[in-house]
Amino acid sequence: MKKTVIRGLLFAAAVTTAVSFTGAAFAAGYDDQEALAGLKEVKVAFDLTAGDPKALLGRLNIIDETRQSLIQQGVTPHFVLTFRGPATRLIQTDQSKIKPEDREGAAKIAAKLAEMRRAKGVDNLEQCAVAVREQGTKPEDVVPSVKVVGNAWISLMAYQAKGYAYIAP
Repeated sequence: MKKTVIRGLLFAAAVTTAVSFTGAAFAAGYDDQEALAGLKEVKVAFDLTAGDPKALLGRLNIIDETRQSLIQQGVTPHFVLTFRGPATRLIQTDQSKIKPEDREGAAKIAAKLAEMRRAKGVDNLEQCAVAVREQGTKPEDVVPSVKVVGNAWISLMAYQAKGYAYIAP
């Protein structure tokens, strides 16, 4: 009897733990099955320009939550994240180009990007070289997890031509 109770408690703990990792939407009892019906994969190119570290990190976290939710719902994500405009200053290693009050946030962004670079469903992280020039930074100072491309608009056009949806959060 004692073993049965312990097994039941362990099972309940395992289920509770599994449920807690399925994302806030699932915990609330919501899903996207109607919209996702018949899909095995989705392809999305995100155009990220936010120059505020809290805003950019928030967007990265939501993109990552979306990636995880798709996987949990049985759909394979193919995400490309492009960075341009003011976001350029937040994804580099040269601290002198980052406002002192933004440096802690930029470090969190760099860590999140390194994590996402290794994540299932993230196809590419790209920094626009035009934005690098316009923001007064250097291509060699872009965080290692992000690839510098010639022009993010060209990349975004090409990804859309290849069937990627465009989202500018």
